[in-house]
Amino acid sequence: MTPNYRLSVAPMMDWTDRHYRYFMRLITKKTLLYTEMVTTGAILRGKNRDRYLKFSHEEFPLALQLGGDDPNDLAECAKIGEDYGYSEINLNVGCPSDRVQNGSFGACLMKEPDKVARLVSAMKSSTALPITVKHRIGVNGKESLEDLLHFVKSIRSAGVDRIIIHARIAILEGLSPAENRTVPPLRYNDVYAVKDEFPELSVTINGGIKSLEDSGKEFSRVDGVMIGRAAYENPYLFADADSLFWDTPSPGLSRLEILERLKDYLREMEKEKIRPHSILRHTLGLYHGNPGAKVYRRFLSENMHKPNANYTIIDELIGKAKEHQSHIL
Repeated sequence: MTPNYRLSVAPMMDWTDRHYRYFMRLITKKTLLYTEMVTTGAILRGKNRDRYLKFSHEEFPLALQLGGDDPNDLAECAKIGEDYGYSEINLNVGCPSDRVQNGSFGACLMKEPDKVARLVSAMKSSTALPITVKHRIGVNGKESLEDLLHFVKSIRSAGVDRIIIHARIAILEGLSPAENRTVPPLRYNDVYAVKDEFPELSVTINGGIKSLEDSGKEFSRVDGVMIGRAAYENPYLFADADSLFWDTPSPGLSRLEILERLKDYLREMEKEKIRPHSILRHTLGLYHGNPGAKVYRRFLSENMHKPNANYTIIDELIGKAKEHQSHIL
């Protein structure tokens, strides 16, 4: 049975890498995190598999999101993901980028529900891990509720363990990926209709949800909520997630304590020749909505890229805040 992941952070290209995930684990221990989408070709034919799949134990629970359209490749990658120790394997059927479309996977697969069912079946045959699918409510030309219900029926029959539905259609021509996250209108009722039609299927809703309060309101209609951009722009909104949604103590770290923990992480990553900006860029939203946010962002933006920057940048930041009696503290 699929674990009850009531809250999750969406997989986001260039954002949800291992450093972001480590940072988020200082804020929430229970929220399900996802990798960036990794293509089957990168895993099977790339020269450095660890580059795409390596993670630290602190990142659990963690799902691997795969992109591909070949059942044998996806089955092999699902098994590799299991061997690496991931918590679940997710298939991307929602990305509308030209690069993904040229590979005949992502959102364009919604036009072929029977094919997606074969992909799910192949992945399930290769691993004991839960197999989940993240998809849209449709694509242009296949955007009715009937189309959506037919798609879900197909992958349910293949044994999908959970579906995550972005409550917008994807427009495959004429819109950029960023525009596809905002321009097509949200249709939450379509997601609710899926849950009503398939009550035994675990359904997570995604799209436009920006707070824990709004997330909580969704649980009367669906099983889970996935938050995307807001989780990156305002990560500290998850500070109370564990206690609210899992009735377990949240980490309870202040923003300052999180920075102190990150100093140790920066020091460790120096051994792998990881530059500070690769880590600290993910924390620019830590003080979102806080009076000290501008001081924080400005200092990091001006200093984290410097050639001599290292873990002591955290001490410099705290010192600067004290000097200006910043609200950061």
